[in-house]
Amino acid sequence: MDQMFNMNKPSTPIGDDLFSKRCVWVNGPVIVGAGPSGLAVGACLREQGVPFVVLERADCIASLWQKRTYDRLKLHLPKQFCQLPKMPFPESFPEYPTKRQFIEYLESYATHFEINPRFSECVQSAKYDETLGLWRVTTSEVEYVCRWLVVATGENAECVVPDIDGLADFNGKVIHSSEYKSGDEYQGQKVLVVGCGNSGMEVSLDLSNHNASPSMVCRSSVHVLPREIMGKSTFEVAMLLMKWLPLWFVDKILLFFTLFTLGNIESYGLKRPKTGPLELKNKQGKTPVLDIGALAKIRSGNIKIVPGVKCFYSNGVELDNGDKMEVDSVILATGYRSNVPSWLKEGEFFNKNGFPKTPFPSGWKGKSGLYAVGFTRKGLAGASFDAMKIAQDIGQVWNEETTHKKLTIPRHRRCISTF
Repeated sequence: MDQMFNMNKPSTPIGDDLFSKRCVWVNGPVIVGAGPSGLAVGACLREQGVPFVVLERADCIASLWQKRTYDRLKLHLPKQFCQLPKMPFPESFPEYPTKRQFIEYLESYATHFEINPRFSECVQSAKYDETLGLWRVTTSEVEYVCRWLVVATGENAECVVPDIDGLADFNGKVIHSSEYKSGDEYQGQKVLVVGCGNSGMEVSLDLSNHNASPSMVCRSSVHVLPREIMGKSTFEVAMLLMKWLPLWFVDKILLFFTLFTLGNIESYGLKRPKTGPLELKNKQGKTPVLDIGALAKIRSGNIKIVPGVKCFYSNGVELDNGDKMEVDSVILATGYRSNVPSWLKEGEFFNKNGFPKTPFPSGWKGKSGLYAVGFTRKGLAGASFDAMKIAQDIGQVWNEETTHKKLTIPRHRRCISTF
């Protein structure tokens, strides 16, 4: 239960803004974000016996999955590569769990490890106070003061909406793929899907399955791989081969099987990058598309491939090649970005794009008690790796210090303690 402390104001001035909000002392780390990455850190800390607070701007855990994904979504990788630390998926779940099953797993995970995020608390700023030697994490009404800060907002915190000439003048419906649920409402429509990544491919496939006429904009090159090779997950095959072979050679093997399985995708208007799929993922974070049926629709002409968009007009679009086409609706499958630079007041650990400057596997720890999880561009397996390292690092310090002495930090008289 929260307890008020009657303490004198610190003798060293630290700015009036510290006292303008209700101040809460967290006797452990603050974790920003209650997605899979934040939950994984919480579970690992719980096993270390370290108390923590999870702040989440939405009103639920895993809001990206619950509120910004389409109905037909399934995990792209087998479940053993997507489970979080300390708790596997139920055996009854299929190899590629559905969106609903994954959410159920995360909810069970949070319940099992007694992770109770503080919902609807959007972090406005977080900065390290050199005078206090503590982090000050500010929401609209509360300032949390803590020794450790774990950034778990992830790679996909904000939607990327491109600035396309004339888009505001288009009379049809325009949404980001994060708002797309099903192709039911698009039956009979001509729909332009801007983007050819996994989301663009799956949205186009779903639209075609609901008797819409999707055209997918493929402005840049993209790797399309089969989801499985000879009955095995392509990802699983790649991970196995990389234990014995260099990455560039594994890329060549994957592309050979892709050509054998899917054919030459460039004949359908899809340009393949010169850099191999795994190398491109490591260097630029660009995930290859795992085909689950879209390519067959492209071959049959049910999904049309078009070049980049030059501009929109009231009821259609002009393409880079000069062609014009009428369009009823537009879906922007243009991805997401990190939002870390908008609230974390720190310039050494994170770059301007909101990713740790140090690459995996060393990008999980910064200075002054700052940590990052879920920024490896290696999916949930990378997040799990980071979560375990972070919990071990904090847990070691916590257990050493609490064994010998009780942590006592000077607090302002308005500060309350969460533990």
